[in-house]
Amino acid sequence: MGCGSAMPTFQNSPTGQILELCDKSFLIDCGEGVQLKMRQMGLKTARLYTVLISHLHGDHCFGLIGLISTLGMMNRTQPLHIYAHSDLEKLLRPLLDYHCKDLSYEVVFHAINPRKREVIFEDRTVMIETIPLKHKVPTCGFLFTERHRDTEPQKRYAYCSDTMFREQIAEQIEGVDVLFHEATYTEQYADKCRLTMHSTAKQAAEMAKLAQAGKLVIGHFSAREDDHEVFLHEAQEVFPNTVLAEEGRSIEV
Repeated sequence: MGCGSAMPTFQNSPTGQILELCDKSFLIDCGEGVQLKMRQMGLKTARLYTVLISHLHGDHCFGLIGLISTLGMMNRTQPLHIYAHSDLEKLLRPLLDYHCKDLSYEVVFHAINPRKREVIFEDRTVMIETIPLKHKVPTCGFLFTERHRDTEPQKRYAYCSDTMFREQIAEQIEGVDVLFHEATYTEQYADKCRLTMHSTAKQAAEMAKLAQAGKLVIGHFSAREDDHEVFLHEAQEVFPNTVLAEEGRSIEV
């Protein structure tokens, strides 16, 4: 629903993804405009099960209060569970008390430690682990694992945004079916990655190769580059099975 980085453009909105797994819909990050994109894509808000916020930079959470308000106007009754750094509740609670004090449902916050690898959610069908990342503020990715009682292969999806290249990630996500890894810059601007603590498309591809992922999806593109094909070509030179996280695109895990 959003494949851009911090600055929205006519082409790209900030970060937001819906993962549909085992009849559940997980919202991963919630930048500005996510609820509008959900409507445009025909995604059912009633199926929204859980929200996971990787970190508290605005382009990953500024859309959340609007979404919460809209769900209330739609008379939602099912609780909405939000997993994020503990500061998110401190930031949102005054807005909820002022704008959403008559909500028809409960908003339940679950504090997570982005610097620690741990299981933050599990039931009979899905398990979610945090993936410690390296960014300017405490940040984590999320590893989703499908659970089965029989011998059917378990599908696994790893989400890594925002982060510098961090070799330790590969061990945790080894063999994932699909890896989403940020690719804010191309190698031409590698110096900016060191300053802003982001990754290049080439580095994202190197991570996918190191982790032996089945498929790589790249996104979180810098607003300075209108042509996303340059990111794709750079990544495919290292990891051929790479696709772009274009807005409105559905990718099968």
